[in-house]
Amino acid sequence: MAPLPLSGERPPDELVDFDAFVRARTPSLIRAAYLLTGDQHLAEDLVQSALARTHLHWRKIEHHGGGEAYARKVMYHLQVNRWRRRRVAEAIPARLPDRPVRSHDERSVTRLVLRQALMRLTDRQRAVLVLRYFEDMTEAETARMLDISVGTVKSQAAKALAKLRETAPELAAFTAEETAR
Repeated sequence: MAPLPLSGERPPDELVDFDAFVRARTPSLIRAAYLLTGDQHLAEDLVQSALARTHLHWRKIEHHGGGEAYARKVMYHLQVNRWRRRRVAEAIPARLPDRPVRSHDERSVTRLVLRQALMRLTDRQRAVLVLRYFEDMTEAETARMLDISVGTVKSQAAKALAKLRETAPELAAFTAEETAR
C-alpha cells in the first residue's frame, strides 16, 4: 500500500479512485447494512469495516471493476461472522403497538413496521431476505454470498416470509396496495 501523501503533494491515483468509490457507494452500502443490522450505528460500523478491508485489496479489485461487489461481499461476510460470535436472546413483546393514525406519512409507518418485523427474524433469515429481495440476487448468488447451500437459502427465505406474514400482517395490506398500483 502506498504511503499517504504529505500536505501539498498529489495523492496516488489509486487513492483518488478509492476515495471517489467510497463517496459514490457508501450511501447504498449503508442502506443494505442497515437492513442487515437494524441499527444505524452498527450499519455504519459494518460499512466502515468492509471499506477498510476493500481498501487493502483496492489495487487488485480496481483492475477487475468489482469494487462494489467486493465491498458488499466483505460486508455480508463480516455480518455473518458477527452472528456466529454473538447469540443474543431477543425479547419479543406479546402485543405489538397499535398502528399510528392516518395523519402520519404512510411510507414512514410502513418502514417502521417493516423494520420491527425484520428485527424479529434471525440474523440469517434477515440476510437472506435482504440479499434476495432488496439486493435482487438469485438464490444461487445469495448462497454464494453467504457461503450456504441453495437449499438453506430457500428454507430460510420461506421461514422468514412465513414469520413476517405472522408477525406483521399489516405488511400484506401494503403489498396488496403496491401491487394494485
